[in-house]
Amino acid sequence: MAPKITLDRVRNIGIMAHIDAGKTTATERILFYTGRTHKIGEVHDGAATMDWMEQERERGITITSAATTCFWRDHRVNIIDTPGHVDFTVEVERSLRVLDGAIGLFCGVAGVEPQSETVWRQAEKYEVPVIAFVNKMDRAGADFFRVLDSMRDHLAANPVPLVIPMMNDGEMEGVIDLISNVAHYYDDATGDKRHDEPVPDEWKEERDVWYKNLIEKVSEVDETLLEKFCSGEEISVDELNQGIRRATLARTITPTLCGAAFKNKGVKRLLDAVIDYLPSPIDLPPVIGIHDGNEIQRHPDPDGPLAALAFKVMSDKHMGKMVFFRVYSGTMKAGSYVLNSTKGDKQRVGRLMQMHANKQEQKDQIDCGDIGVAVGLSDTTTGDTLCDPDHPVVLEAIEFPAPVISVSIQPESKADSDKLGMGLNRLAEEDPTFVVSSGEETNETIISGMGELHLDIIVDRLRREYGVSAVVGRPEVAYRETITAGYDINYKYAKQSGGKGDFAHTTFKIEPTPPGSGFEFVNSIVGGAIPREYIPAVEKGILDVMKRGCFAGYPIVDLKVELYDGSYHDVDSSERAFRTCASIAFKEAFMKSKPQLLEPIMRVAVTTPSEYAGSINGNLSSKRGRIQGMDAVGNANIIKAMVPLAEMFGYATELRTITSGRGAFSMQFEHYEAVPPSIAETIVENRKDKLNRRGAAA
Repeated sequence: MAPKITLDRVRNIGIMAHIDAGKTTATERILFYTGRTHKIGEVHDGAATMDWMEQERERGITITSAATTCFWRDHRVNIIDTPGHVDFTVEVERSLRVLDGAIGLFCGVAGVEPQSETVWRQAEKYEVPVIAFVNKMDRAGADFFRVLDSMRDHLAANPVPLVIPMMNDGEMEGVIDLISNVAHYYDDATGDKRHDEPVPDEWKEERDVWYKNLIEKVSEVDETLLEKFCSGEEISVDELNQGIRRATLARTITPTLCGAAFKNKGVKRLLDAVIDYLPSPIDLPPVIGIHDGNEIQRHPDPDGPLAALAFKVMSDKHMGKMVFFRVYSGTMKAGSYVLNSTKGDKQRVGRLMQMHANKQEQKDQIDCGDIGVAVGLSDTTTGDTLCDPDHPVVLEAIEFPAPVISVSIQPESKADSDKLGMGLNRLAEEDPTFVVSSGEETNETIISGMGELHLDIIVDRLRREYGVSAVVGRPEVAYRETITAGYDINYKYAKQSGGKGDFAHTTFKIEPTPPGSGFEFVNSIVGGAIPREYIPAVEKGILDVMKRGCFAGYPIVDLKVELYDGSYHDVDSSERAFRTCASIAFKEAFMKSKPQLLEPIMRVAVTTPSEYAGSINGNLSSKRGRIQGMDAVGNANIIKAMVPLAEMFGYATELRTITSGRGAFSMQFEHYEAVPPSIAETIVENRKDKLNRRGAAA
């Protein structure tokens, strides 16, 4: 039985990086050295413990964040291995929301890659302290100091090396530990055997330069260390470690280590750094929630009232619905009743478990500061707060990006029809960036996600996990509509058909708002021109149209509606009449406000041998792409560009052809931008034709 661990000895960490930087490989070594597994699973063999889904093992990538618990130096380390592919960025987002610290992994050859920037921004958003590990130092072209420069330039980070590599003809013989002032030598190719020696004479000067750098950076939050260093006093290892810890928690530095996870080099030192420098739950400020409009703090106290956040939902064919949660305060007990304060209903916790990838370990309770899984919370979804019914609180939910790509999907046979609906609903419940909708005009089921790979995996999971064969349409871009000018409308809706009629009269103005600001409804009615009970119906009528769009049938975004006048009839007015009136008036006002079509613009990074750089630049420009810059890394070039998503379908095949299979690219959503008028015209016409054809067929 695992020993009882106090809160100060708990570490909740995530491993985050660009795809193929070695996250899962590093996690496998951590599990092996902590005794959690007895054999190292390799990604390239399809045997990695944390990549347990069939799709992950086939593709050699991480798709879903996997949680596990292990022990090191009498500390409990809860680890979440997150995906690196941009299509699964939601997994990183929700993991960082509930983690206390993170390991940022960087490839020693490629340095900071596009997805590294995304996950770094996510960590900054949640103010998560990070330690960095420069991996793959065994690869040809690896350069530790170039990666440090790359972190400063691209991430605005403050990396502070705790070790520096001793390179000999491109091979890493060992590392110099700046803190203990010794050289660690790896005695075999696998890195399992190591011995320590005094720092060689030829490395002493280099060591002193970087040791001084370490003291200077740490002393920004610990002046006593600087005083000691300047006066020639000796700084003990313990004093320096405490200073590094304080600076890491204050997020003024990023302690940086290096190694080669595949060769087992540097992993134990990384584990030590997790314990020494990353926070426990009690090192962080109390979590803040809301109740009745008042701000409430919940401290990490095992005896305090329960406050937990559900950050992930998973369906298991044997266990049913599994809810992953983080306990911020109190203790979650099996069989107890908890309040889902987000939805306002009481739910009974069935079984409780801790996860090791897809294997479960039954628990009677999940303690404060820990991550666990509950079975039986059927109405709980991602972002819900679970708390003590006598002490309600709602914790801040998790924000997710909107999907950027859509396809139509239909069952191959009638027998698949019911199973398709059930499978899609379960997958949408698991993944907030996967949205299922039905085209009202088209009678089609539309699925939307973060990219082509994301939707490929969804369709593959439908086939394997739910036994559904489905036909998928061509990918469609998630265009949006907006306005570029304002308009005031005064509209009266009156309908008489014998008996009680319908009457509503609204006067409102619509005006554009900045990109990304969404929809704002302002009620400026005074003197009861429209009774208060009809105001929500006006807003609903406008929202009905905004979902469907007016210009080309795409959702409407970024505008403000101010309702400032109107009238009503004592007998004929109703919520339905005002809803209908607002819908008709909004359509008319929208079309007179210079409507504009918006398209998703993607940040694209293409890595190519330098001889193909010119061809790639030309190709991206022909796709309406704007080249942002080009970096040379070894004998390769990384070309960065902003390109409309509509032009990027099938790009993987194009790139393979241009570069004879030697190029690679990554792509992520950046922002929405206006479609050029000539192209917008074609899109609107095609969309209307499509809707008309489907309407006729229906």
